[in-house]
Amino acid sequence: MYPLLFRVVLARLDAEFAHHCGMAVVRVLGARPFAWVARAVTAPDRSLRTRALGLTFDSPFGVAAGFDKNVVGVRGLTALGFGHIEVGTVTAIPQDGNPKPRLFRLIPDRAVVNRMGFNNRGAQAAAARLVRLRRSRRHRGVIGVNIGKSRVVDVADATADYVRSARLLAPLADYLAVNVSSPNTPGLRGLQAVETLRPLLQAVKGAAGATPLLVKIAPDLADDEIAAIAAMAVDEQLAGIIVTNTTISREGLTTDPAIVAAAGEGGLSGAPLKRRALAVLRQVRAVVPASFTVIAVGGVETAADVQERLDAGADLVQGYTAFLYRGPLWARQVNRGLKRGLKRGSARA
Repeated sequence: MYPLLFRVVLARLDAEFAHHCGMAVVRVLGARPFAWVARAVTAPDRSLRTRALGLTFDSPFGVAAGFDKNVVGVRGLTALGFGHIEVGTVTAIPQDGNPKPRLFRLIPDRAVVNRMGFNNRGAQAAAARLVRLRRSRRHRGVIGVNIGKSRVVDVADATADYVRSARLLAPLADYLAVNVSSPNTPGLRGLQAVETLRPLLQAVKGAAGATPLLVKIAPDLADDEIAAIAAMAVDEQLAGIIVTNTTISREGLTTDPAIVAAAGEGGLSGAPLKRRALAVLRQVRAVVPASFTVIAVGGVETAADVQERLDAGADLVQGYTAFLYRGPLWARQVNRGLKRGLKRGSARA
């Protein structure tokens, strides 16, 4: 049903408008009585419960940052069966993001190019919504908050900007993720250099207090840079690392080159990122201890993809782009596939 809807209707709409339409549906599903009905159909099996970051997740599969930038769809996404929701990226200062159009589908590759530019209503607005969620007895899911640099803030002043967001949001988050890897904010990826990243993370960690702190890195880093960041994250006693963000590479695409060129600059996500994201996961896991949480994201679409990341050492797995191609029952499909895999594993044992 959904594939037909996508081909006939959604694929013809502007990608960002289609996303807003989808988010409207998600928000409705988060309201009673729709949430009860959705949860009855999509709730993950108890066998999928996962411990990480000192928290219990209903499933190891969650929603990556970028889908719900303004903390408006958390209830609906939880009702659809996701084990956690990472909201954001949130910036200290509200911003509109980059000029439109800024979101493009590469349908033959089951991919998306985005140059959204951290469009969001700011940390104060996000904090207010999180307060309401925390006060509600209706929500018990895990919420991570992804924070980034405000565009109007100079890179030299980035640390203070991140700290401002952390002080507002960390007390309301189950974990906090520092995004220094989006390709859509000028100068941001330069913060991934260890000599720059270390003092930034030290300051944010101080502001975050007891809230687990993770850092999200790009797939386009060299292998030695990845190893250095992972080692530094362990040395600074971060709770974990998220691998990976979107890529600026356009290698191996099957979409018409003219369409790819028309999409222009931005981060590529979806199926083409799978191989590199998996390679980075394995590199990071080889460097960090078993107790260090690694969250895998990038090119994840099926239960087999999620299981492959778990087998490669991920504690949790996130997805986003495949939501566009798989539809609202995506988490249900993944969770049921994971459950079947567990049963086969038990039978073999």
